[in-house]
Amino acid sequence: MKRLFDLFFSIIGLVVLFPLFLLVALAIKLDSRGPVFFRQERIGRNFKPFRIYKFRTMTVGSYEKGPAITVAGDSRVTRMGRFLRKTKIDELPQLINVLKGEMSFVGPRPEVGKYVELFKSDYQKLLSVRPGITDPASISYKDEESVLSRSADWEKEYINKILPEKIKSASKYVDNHNLWIDLGLIFKTIFKI
Repeated sequence: MKRLFDLFFSIIGLVVLFPLFLLVALAIKLDSRGPVFFRQERIGRNFKPFRIYKFRTMTVGSYEKGPAITVAGDSRVTRMGRFLRKTKIDELPQLINVLKGEMSFVGPRPEVGKYVELFKSDYQKLLSVRPGITDPASISYKDEESVLSRSADWEKEYINKILPEKIKSASKYVDNHNLWIDLGLIFKTIFKI
């Protein structure tokens, strides 16, 4: 049932949002050189790696030159990128991942391999389901970049505090998820944005 929901609404979403995708693509190209989309390897269901789609929000090559996590005020983020991140529009291309079956609308957020390895035993449970565009932690940490920017050592803060809290929240979701909870999380995410 969940996969049918994901398939149906990802197709609808991609069709309805296609004009917005074109406008965003044009704005990205006018703002800075480089591709429209950013693709990064994340760890998916059953530890299978996949490439997540997002609109590019940073200058070309900055992902290779710096950390995988960004904080508020990161100089690598473009002008258009700041707007896309604030509105979460940069996440919309993940509908492609949902269509392909790599992600779901709701599920634990997919993480980069470096951080999954640090909490591998926890991810055994989390990655028994498809990762999602949103989950309870996405709502709780919608301003994660701002929270991290207040820390002297943001990566340590992420690894020691934020990621364990996200894992705990995602674990509760995995234990209790159903269609009604998913719909509630989708609506909460839309209203939080």
